[in-house]
Amino acid sequence: MLDATTRSGGTATATPRAAATELAVAVDLVAGPETTVTAPAAPAAMAPATAAALPAAAPGVPAARSGAAPRLVRALLSPWSRLALLVVLLAAAASSVFLFDPQRLLADGWPPQLGGAAAAVAFAVAYGLCTVAFVPRPLLNLAAGAVFGSQLGLGTALAGTVLGAGVAFGLGRLLGQDALRPLLRGRWLKAADGQLSRHGFRSMMVARLFPGVPFWAANYCAAVSRMGWLPFLVATALGSVPNTAAYAVAGARASSPTSPAFLIAMALITVPALAGTVVAWRKRHHLRGR
Repeated sequence: MLDATTRSGGTATATPRAAATELAVAVDLVAGPETTVTAPAAPAAMAPATAAALPAAAPGVPAARSGAAPRLVRALLSPWSRLALLVVLLAAAASSVFLFDPQRLLADGWPPQLGGAAAAVAFAVAYGLCTVAFVPRPLLNLAAGAVFGSQLGLGTALAGTVLGAGVAFGLGRLLGQDALRPLLRGRWLKAADGQLSRHGFRSMMVARLFPGVPFWAANYCAAVSRMGWLPFLVATALGSVPNTAAYAVAGARASSPTSPAFLIAMALITVPALAGTVVAWRKRHHLRGR
């Protein structure tokens, strides 16, 4: 067993190879013939399944953090959160009316530093934003006629009307429809929603031709219904022509209130309003019966 001895001291010392061989034989005798001892394998690449089963970091903390972000996103994109955002936007828009005083459109014209087509485009954009902020359209139509005259004022007011209606419809459809549709349970609400959803173009034409329905109310009611974009915008553009033209002419001829053009314009404003009131009064029994 011993490979070499020291002649001087008489003490035998084993070499490293002999010691390892002796240790292996001893382990084999103790463990038995069926037991094998293998040396630990060198660290290898971890299997993908094992790596996927192991936690990424300390248990509990990363999982909670990774789960909190999706929950926060879902809460922010929920129907009621979007409806709350719509209410905040509309409240801010309505509050801005008191700060910018749109009555200056009639007194001074706007914007005073622009002229021609640039002024008409700027006025149309301002017109659309003002309708979203609940500024009455008759005031804006009178201002368009007073600033640009009958023809250009009519075109500018119609462009602003379609723009404002589209913005309001998009806001209502994106932020309010999912939260408000489950609330349409009353008989009148269901009747109005069914009318707008099934006969969108015809219903919107009637709402625009007869000024009994507020402009902003028609926009948001149509947005909550299942009316399509194209019928809504086309009906808004066509149905708003008579009333808008009457106000634009009245604004352009406001300096001569006894002129025939002004009197005809006022008649065109008054007659549709009375007709709309009569139609609404007669239709009330039809709506109650549903």
